[in-house]
Amino acid sequence: MIDIEYNRQDAVNYANRWALSRNPVYYDYSNIGGDCTNFASQVLYAGTGVMNYNRENGWYYINANDKSPSWTGVQFFYDFIVNNDGIGPYGVDAGIGDLLPGDFIQLGDRGGNFYHTLVLTDIVRLGRRRIYYVAAHSMDAFRRNLLSYDFENYRGIHILGARVEDSFDE
Repeated sequence: MIDIEYNRQDAVNYANRWALSRNPVYYDYSNIGGDCTNFASQVLYAGTGVMNYNRENGWYYINANDKSPSWTGVQFFYDFIVNNDGIGPYGVDAGIGDLLPGDFIQLGDRGGNFYHTLVLTDIVRLGRRRIYYVAAHSMDAFRRNLLSYDFENYRGIHILGARVEDSFDE
């Protein structure tokens, strides 16, 4: 396998372009459970260009009925990204201060149940203060201040890169 760089700018550009509308290439799950993680996966794919088609524990989208749970499910997305040691994107659980544009924030309740995935699109520094702006689907958002959400818990996912198959592997 070969590590490739995560193109954060391509990811952020995609998030900004599609935050308030839908890319017709992908199904809109808004009316059947939510579209937030589907949107986050699209953003991540825009920045990596690689999917993992493993049927048991991969991360992929072929069509509305043929996609991995990690493509659309909040917890499955997190589990795939932070545990992936194979093909596709990978990252680490991270605190807010370690996140960069193109990373992800998941909102949750006090009990540790996470229910919403946001794309971090910009960080504005005002002296020692930072304002985190996000994009999202389901509760569609473009350049929304993270602190305008009502949540009890959050976790960050910092994307480190992606892996592709080495064409010389046997």
